[in-house]
Amino acid sequence: MSALPEPSFGDGGRDRTGEGGADPATSRPPAEDGIDAEPVAEPAAENVPPVDWDRLPEPVRLRIAESASTALTGLPPAEVPLRLRRFVRFAPAKRARLAAGPLLHELAESPAFRTAVVAWWDEHRPGELDASADDRRTAAAAAVLRELPEAPQVVAEAARAGEAAELRAELDAALSRVEKLTAELERLRGELAEARAQAREAGSAREHEYQQLRRRVSEQGARLRTAVEAQAAAEAAAEAARSEAAEQLARAAEEVAKERARAEAEKERADRAAAQVLAARQAAREARQADEVRLSLLLDAVSGAVEGLRRELGVTGGGGPRPGDLVENASVLHRGAIVETQPALDAVLAVPALHLIVDGYNVSKTGYPELTLADQRSRLVGQLSALAARTSVEITVVFDGAGVVTAPPRGARGLRVLFSDPGVLADDVIRALVAAEPEGRPILVATSDRAVVASVRKHGAYAVPSAVLLTRLTRP
Repeated sequence: MSALPEPSFGDGGRDRTGEGGADPATSRPPAEDGIDAEPVAEPAAENVPPVDWDRLPEPVRLRIAESASTALTGLPPAEVPLRLRRFVRFAPAKRARLAAGPLLHELAESPAFRTAVVAWWDEHRPGELDASADDRRTAAAAAVLRELPEAPQVVAEAARAGEAAELRAELDAALSRVEKLTAELERLRGELAEARAQAREAGSAREHEYQQLRRRVSEQGARLRTAVEAQAAAEAAAEAARSEAAEQLARAAEEVAKERARAEAEKERADRAAAQVLAARQAAREARQADEVRLSLLLDAVSGAVEGLRRELGVTGGGGPRPGDLVENASVLHRGAIVETQPALDAVLAVPALHLIVDGYNVSKTGYPELTLADQRSRLVGQLSALAARTSVEITVVFDGAGVVTAPPRGARGLRVLFSDPGVLADDVIRALVAAEPEGRPILVATSDRAVVASVRKHGAYAVPSAVLLTRLTRP
């Protein structure tokens, strides 16, 4: 333990005693425990040096700071020194901890501040800040703050009492450590005895295990000799089997050589047969070509004879009515006609190689105008896909692009979906599709636009109104 510095009060640190005798003002009987008893207060000398605030014992300094911190909360703002005002809003304990230095400095330098602190304690907590208090720290702090003549003596006694308390605490701590070390020693002795007993038991166990290992090694040696003898017998048997396998391998090699020679002979025979087959095929091809030439000549002769008979008989095919046209109450659907009934539409859809061209928005807006354009396209494409699957008709549906870039609608299977380019009408695309078809191919255009109907009929295409096609699409 480090001793606290001896307090000094302006006389070089010496107590006001004689050369060798005790000061009668501070004499006190010794206590039974070796620590000085509470001093008997005597009148102090008149020429007492002032208290040195910088050399106060730390416990006294802390108690003075706590007293000033507690009083600072209740002091009027005018009595609070300027450098302490920023600490007023702190809690007393926090203020005593953080502002101890400024508090002690102001107390040492400002008698008015000391007087205000003492006055606050006397008014609000009378009797607590008293130089005659039992607590040496409180008594010393009260004597210093009240500037009592016996303040140096009380501070010195508080310092000695603090040292005695520290010495007593060190003694108690040392005794406690001795007790702990004694208990630890007893525990270590017990552990040592237990370890020695375990060591003896381990030695006995090792001896027993050694004997078991010796017996086990002896048994393993006998097994090893037996295994060596068995290995020698197995090697002899393996050598005999190896010799027999070598003989069998040699015989098998001879058989393989014979089979390879036989296979080569069969391959040569197969090659000759393949050459004969190729020659026969070539001869048959040449004979067929000769027959085709003769048949072609015969057909040319027959065709010439038929043409001669037509010229001789004056048969020109005529442009008169067909036999079916002469039947009464019968209507004929000519090329370029408008298909206005479901039976007529079914008849046109049954025509081989028919190309159905659909004016997309004209049909969809007629059938389901309440849907958005995207939903109209999807629904129409789905119905046309089902129609293409049932009839095997080539179907092309054309929508106005109007600058819209979009993916083909889902479900477009078995038909062609076109969008017109920006600035181009779908009607013009339909006319171009009709014009691109070869002369004579049956074409059916589904639209209710009269201008489109008139232009496609001039090219011989059938026209079906949108409502008629929608009825067919909704029919199972």
